[in-house]
Amino acid sequence: MHAHHHHHEHEPRAFDEAFWNARYGEKTRIWSGRPNPQLVAETGGLTPGTALDVGCGEGADALWLAERGWDVTGVDISTVALARAAEHEQQQRKPGTRPVRWEHHDFTQWQPPAQAFDLVTAQYMHLPTVQREPLFRNLAEAVAPGGTLLIVGHDPSDMQSEAARPNLPDLYFTGKDIADMLGEGWEHAVIESRPRETSGPDGATLAVADAIYRGRRRS
Repeated sequence: MHAHHHHHEHEPRAFDEAFWNARYGEKTRIWSGRPNPQLVAETGGLTPGTALDVGCGEGADALWLAERGWDVTGVDISTVALARAAEHEQQQRKPGTRPVRWEHHDFTQWQPPAQAFDLVTAQYMHLPTVQREPLFRNLAEAVAPGGTLLIVGHDPSDMQSEAARPNLPDLYFTGKDIADMLGEGWEHAVIESRPRETSGPDGATLAVADAIYRGRRRS
């Protein structure tokens, strides 16, 4: 899930467009507008080029990348989220920043253009394995030679934490899972479970962890 605090998700549901539109429709804004910390940590040193942000939601990551000189395409299944992302962009876009291309796609049906992006990032895309693996393979295919694939998720250990995460093991993956899936042709730069702190529903600080994979496609 992208969203951080869901307390009422006891049974698995289809995370389809209607689900996400309803989720975004519940609140005026789900996130702080700050980019994901691992995106900042892992892409800060890269030379800007073309970027694909998959599951861009309300657009904080895409807008952060655009401000740093990336030519960004932000893709999401939720039209509500994309409309909100475009609105945030209007509010905060700095002169000289390239506009983001916001695109609506259903990830289970969509194939991005092959070898087209210098950076492909997916933050907290939690789908059942049968949908996730083809999606992540497609995302890897979309990375240009010499480009970077960055995939970050909630670490499986979070199921045991106080964070409100679904207790559905099939929705989780590790950095090693991604590395194993990619096979030849990749230099694996980061494969780790990285602790971080987040705030719980009552404002308490919770220890969680992110599963991180960052790799570079060999030229």
